Amino acid sequence: MTNHTSTNDTNTTNDSITYELSDYCANDDVVYAATQIFDALSDFTRFQILSALGTQERSVSELQEAAHVTQSAISHQLRLLRDRGVVVARRDGQCMMYSIADEHVVTLLRVGLEHAAEDIMPDGQLEEPSA
Repeated sequence: MTNHTSTNDTNTTNDSITYELSDYCANDDVVYAATQIFDALSDFTRFQILSALGTQERSVSELQEAAHVTQSAISHQLRLLRDRGVVVARRDGQCMMYSIADEHVVTLLRVGLEHAAEDIMPDGQLEEPSA
């Protein structure tokens, strides 16, 4: 990824980010809530679940298949994600349907993946998976 900002633009941006972050960090409840969200995102299986959800609702069995885990494991992970406000659930007859709680979660996932790709790939671009 090419950075097209000058040093002055970067310093101004960093200063405003620092100011905004310090505003939020002054509230311990906000910091605690943020750490709970990041903790929820920091597990490989939960990340697979969230990736499978993307922007569409899925059933527990669909998520279990996507994450390649047992019914017990998927239920545990979904409960944690729901308790942390990362996903929401609704009942559809006998089936529970899950979706990502809001666009902020999608943004966190995207930014995290982009950051990881920049660290792993020299040009920030993902390579096609090998067959």
